[in-house]
Amino acid sequence: MNNKKALLVIDMQKGSFTPQTLRFDTTGVVMRINELATMLRGVGQTVIFIQHDGSKEGAFVPHTSDWELLPELEVSKDDLILGKTANDAFYESDLKSRLDELKISELLITGCATDFCVEATIQSALAKDYLITVVKDAHTTADRPHIEAAKVIEHYNWTWQYMIPTRGKIEVKGLEEIKKDLE
Repeated sequence: MNNKKALLVIDMQKGSFTPQTLRFDTTGVVMRINELATMLRGVGQTVIFIQHDGSKEGAFVPHTSDWELLPELEVSKDDLILGKTANDAFYESDLKSRLDELKISELLITGCATDFCVEATIQSALAKDYLITVVKDAHTTADRPHIEAAKVIEHYNWTWQYMIPTRGKIEVKGLEEIKKDLE
């Protein structure tokens, strides 16, 4: 049985990609997200862009420049755009109800930041029994005071592949491996 899939693109917003908040391999991550989104649209699957609304923190306020998606992202008129107000994209948002409406059981997860919103959303999706594929070369973060971004990404890619799923599954795959799976 083929599962209905959704590509989640988390927080790829202008405010997270400034000269003061450099992210690891931004150009490559955006390119891989665009390529995967095009492939999934081509086989009738769903692409969901998730935008953080940080109004309560005074950042990423809707309809400001920081809140907007990166202009390099290719967004189709048929894609869904949903908001969130916490690290976890499921928390008090429409994400779960939209996935249920569309009968989606499999998530491909990408975005920013690996160690915050991507991680929180993956943990939440696991608890909700989704079949999860983390796109290991399509999420990013910044250097942290004690560790470089590339090491953060490497660490989480390792951790996620050893998570114990509930009734779902979790896999960590690169774009090239996912492309072969979709053929």
